[in-house]
Amino acid sequence: MNKRLLTAKYIIADYVSASLAWTLFFFFRKITIEKDLFNDINLVFADANFYKGIILIPCFWLFLYWCFGEYRNVYRKSRLRDLGQTFITSIIGVIIIFFAFLLDDYISTYRNYYTTFIILLLLHFFLTYIPRLVLTTITVKRVHNGKIGFPTLIISSDESKAVTLYESIRNQEISSGYKIEGFITVNGDKQNELEKHIPCLGNIENLQDFIEQKHIEEVIIVLDKDNENEIYNIIFSIQDPNINIYMPSDRKDLLTGSIRMKAIFSVPLVRISQNIMEPWEVSLKRAFDIFASIIAIIILIPVYITVAIIIKCTSKGPVLYSQERIGRYGKPFRMYKFRSMCVDAEKNGPRLSSGDDDDRITPFGHFMRKVRLDETPQFFHVLLGEMSMVGVRPERQFFIDQIVKKAPEYKLLQKIKPGMTSWGQVKFGYADNVDQMVERMKFDLLYLENMSFATDIKILLYTFLIIFQGRGK
Repeated sequence: MNKRLLTAKYIIADYVSASLAWTLFFFFRKITIEKDLFNDINLVFADANFYKGIILIPCFWLFLYWCFGEYRNVYRKSRLRDLGQTFITSIIGVIIIFFAFLLDDYISTYRNYYTTFIILLLLHFFLTYIPRLVLTTITVKRVHNGKIGFPTLIISSDESKAVTLYESIRNQEISSGYKIEGFITVNGDKQNELEKHIPCLGNIENLQDFIEQKHIEEVIIVLDKDNENEIYNIIFSIQDPNINIYMPSDRKDLLTGSIRMKAIFSVPLVRISQNIMEPWEVSLKRAFDIFASIIAIIILIPVYITVAIIIKCTSKGPVLYSQERIGRYGKPFRMYKFRSMCVDAEKNGPRLSSGDDDDRITPFGHFMRKVRLDETPQFFHVLLGEMSMVGVRPERQFFIDQIVKKAPEYKLLQKIKPGMTSWGQVKFGYADNVDQMVERMKFDLLYLENMSFATDIKILLYTFLIIFQGRGK
């Protein structure tokens, strides 16, 4: 299985298709729209714009496809989904090309604009989708024939269910692509019955090592009721968002309609999505983070200077306060804020702020917290990619350990970047104790389930409203 070769085939096919579509479109314009000016076909080949188009326009399309995640997981492409994705991407790309390059071109009537747009869209869509359809069809047949398989790991604490699942996968008439490499146990006990079929690789503590060693792409989790809470540790331990995670479906899944099939012929499994946002939204979110943080830093330079002077003049100690916080996948980073408390605020150990009654907060610190001025240095963390504009509040390991004891699902929040603001911050605000942190977590879990660029914009608007009204706490 050569994923790079197949990806290269898609890229080459897309480049050639885009180049051919632009060539045919260029001739169409010359022959129909510019017929009064066009009297010799050789003039096309003498036009420098023709050569620029067949080289640069396809590069634009490849970049757009990359932003939309077209070249991720090429072995798992769906023909029907690819049809819709190609059509939507074609519309967006043609709109950009139309307004960037074609709006000022020669026309004899305004109807030429509609004709230009429709012809370019149809040419590009059909010439792009047909080669993709051929490549995807060949790949799907190879998966169904068992010639292509995805390294799969079973994580089990229920021997009988795991054996039944394995036999169902092995006895499929049409392969769904699972290539079982082995299994690991949750409770550390060997499962003799399952070992008759596949090797036992160890226990859950070394999950990430097994995934890297065996190049695992699919994980199937089979847990009994006594180990259901382990699902949060397992999902958190799998740091690669491209790994597909599945669980066997049960009656409750059927009643609630939560089953999302991998394919028509596959074993019925519930897919636990790792990629919460679409690839194009991930690219757009990061682009927005970079753009917004740069603009904010430039605008806030006078504010940074003013705040630094006030802090220095009103209380003893440094202007900035740094603290280790836990970021995505549990990786620590050093977070900087404007100091809003006295220097020895935590001389007796880690302690959460208790709001307006907290005597550790300086007079100017109260104001900064109301309007979130103390957090504005975090724009630099956003620019560096350690944080995002919208995410979940970054916490210290000391408090995370306490939260996880009460709510193990908190670990799911560490699958995304911490944010300067969050749905929990908007709806709940600062937490005074661990119980309040657990309550705030519920809003962040809602955000996790409904992540989208549109949701981010909504949260940012609410955040600005809170800042302007001075309702921060």
